[in-house]
Amino acid sequence: MAKLNNIKDLAGKSKGFMDEFREFITRGNVMDMAVGVIIGASFQSIISSLVDDVIMPLISRVTGGIDFSNYFVALDGGTYKTLAKAKEEGAVTLNYGNFITVVINILMMALVIFVMLKFLNSISNKVRKQAAEEEEAEPTTKECPYCLQEIPIGAKKCAFCTSEVD
Repeated sequence: MAKLNNIKDLAGKSKGFMDEFREFITRGNVMDMAVGVIIGASFQSIISSLVDDVIMPLISRVTGGIDFSNYFVALDGGTYKTLAKAKEEGAVTLNYGNFITVVINILMMALVIFVMLKFLNSISNKVRKQAAEEEEAEPTTKECPYCLQEIPIGAKKCAFCTSEVD
């Protein structure tokens, strides 16, 4: 009988856990984060293409044809012309050229994110500044000097106390 109660308790806790998990997963923040991860993964492929297909060839051209992908050390002591040849022969390699490419990739990603955030912040600041200017716009009401009620700015008489106002 005690075991049966424990199973019921476990089932009850499990249901509560699932309800909590469902609540957690359907929160806006989690959904926003999921969308961000998906967009980030797509964005990473764009940056990788930018680095691999545009920046690295330019760096190679400027440095006299250096191909970072073939910068490696064969740990077996052998000498190989290319990384592909070393791998073909089964050599264990330390691929520091690929590491350099990944570091450039990360730096480019950081630069692009920085520029995007800077752009978005400038737009946000302009919108806030515009909203503040609209708040500071000319008032549309004034206070009656006699009854202290708020009346339209162009009123000649107070609607509350019927006094003449400037």
